[in-house]
Amino acid sequence: MVRYQLGDAAAVEELVQRLSPRLMRFFAATEPPGEREDLFQDCWIRVHRSRHTYRAGEPLLPWIFAIARHTRLDAYRRRRRRESRELAVDVLPEVASAGPEQSGGENFDRLLEKLPEGQREVIVMLKVTGMSLEDVARATSSTVGAVKQKAHRAYSTLRSVLEKEGHA
Repeated sequence: MVRYQLGDAAAVEELVQRLSPRLMRFFAATEPPGEREDLFQDCWIRVHRSRHTYRAGEPLLPWIFAIARHTRLDAYRRRRRRESRELAVDVLPEVASAGPEQSGGENFDRLLEKLPEGQREVIVMLKVTGMSLEDVARATSSTVGAVKQKAHRAYSTLRSVLEKEGHA
């Protein structure tokens, strides 16, 4: 490892050849087949990026396997975050057909076109997808106050458009 830290290419090859089978077994014990190789490569990238933190004279295996453990833990956390946001359904919902009964939807789309992009985005998130103010703020990288302000301005614009058309 010390030779690797000094930039010796042969040391890198030797280290990879000696430790790769152990690391692959480590990842194979807990990870699905499709993710093992990705974690293995990610681990070696992390070893490379943090090689300067290795202290000469300290045992190498605990240092390497601490990196491997954190690699696996980070992947688990990413997977859990992704799974918590996804919703598995057995049957996909049918797409609404554009028939004469859809005129209200067409009117809504036409009204939305009159809004600036930022206001349209907020209205769609709040009213069409049913997201909370906090979720919209996170999704748009803004504050709850900014989302409320955009929504209020959008409502005012829509109200004015409807009044001009004689709908209010």
